[in-house]
Amino acid sequence: MDVNPLIKSYPDIGDQAFGKMGRAIISIFMYLELFLLAVELLIMEGDNLHKLYPYVHFHILGIEVGGKQAFIVLTALVLLPTTWLSSLSRLAYVSAGGILASVILVFTVFWIGAFEGVGFHEKGDLWRFNGLPMAISLYTFCYCGHAVFPTLCTSMKDKNQFPKVLIVCFVLSTISYGSMAVIGYLMYGENLMSQVTLNLPTKNISSKIAIYTTLVSPITKYAIIVSPMAIALEETLTLHNNKLIKLIIRTVLVISTVIVALVVPFFGYVMAFIGAFLSISAAVLFPCLCYLKINKASRKFGVELVFILVILVLGLFVAVIGTYVSIRDIVKHVSTK
Repeated sequence: MDVNPLIKSYPDIGDQAFGKMGRAIISIFMYLELFLLAVELLIMEGDNLHKLYPYVHFHILGIEVGGKQAFIVLTALVLLPTTWLSSLSRLAYVSAGGILASVILVFTVFWIGAFEGVGFHEKGDLWRFNGLPMAISLYTFCYCGHAVFPTLCTSMKDKNQFPKVLIVCFVLSTISYGSMAVIGYLMYGENLMSQVTLNLPTKNISSKIAIYTTLVSPITKYAIIVSPMAIALEETLTLHNNKLIKLIIRTVLVISTVIVALVVPFFGYVMAFIGAFLSISAAVLFPCLCYLKINKASRKFGVELVFILVILVLGLFVAVIGTYVSIRDIVKHVSTK
């Protein structure tokens, strides 16, 4: 974006580096990643609401829908109006609530472990090689916001503050992820589920606070994730000024995420697939390749080039192994569903 001020999005960077083919490839990976992230938020909402209200069900066109599936559909209906907002700057005020929710969630889970009889006494193997691909894929998923960075930067009033925004976001995210991982594992060990809130006893008030706080996350993030996909479709179809068509596009996107969430409702395995196949590509492989292509000086042999090549090799290895393991696990659970 410093090289060319006309660059407004991640696909624009691919176009700058590799032409139309680069734009197409990055667009496919970027929007598929965002799509599956939206699916994950619906699955998370369904899991936690089902934890609180396990016996809820209702009928749609004579078909009984219950359990997690019912809450996925209800969540989508609640979130649908937020996707109709076209300005990311407006959504920023909604998204800010997600930061507060994360802080409350970490503190509440710690409180449950420290003061409500759960404790931090669980132990397990420090290192298991067969769990490494899944673990790295999950770690990568935690840092996969790169796809929306250019769009967010463009939406900022003062774009010069964007580097500071990145530093603050990554530091706070690392503290949040790290503390939650350690606390959750010390509390439940090998019995820890894909979401720590699913382990919490629902009778305690503090547990309910933690679960309800988790429910806030999709409300604050879903629209921001769906928005870049909707904007891309609107630009492709040149429908900027047709409000009705824009509403239809955004509604169809929401419906499609609901369908996928209902078919593959496995939070942890879908997250691992996103991390291994899509996040590694969007956050590690493509930025390195585009940088090497755009910045000719970086291709001269030196410390910088060596570091970039090491990152590319490790990233490719993680992508191949992690994708295979995650797809294998998803197929296994779908077949036994």
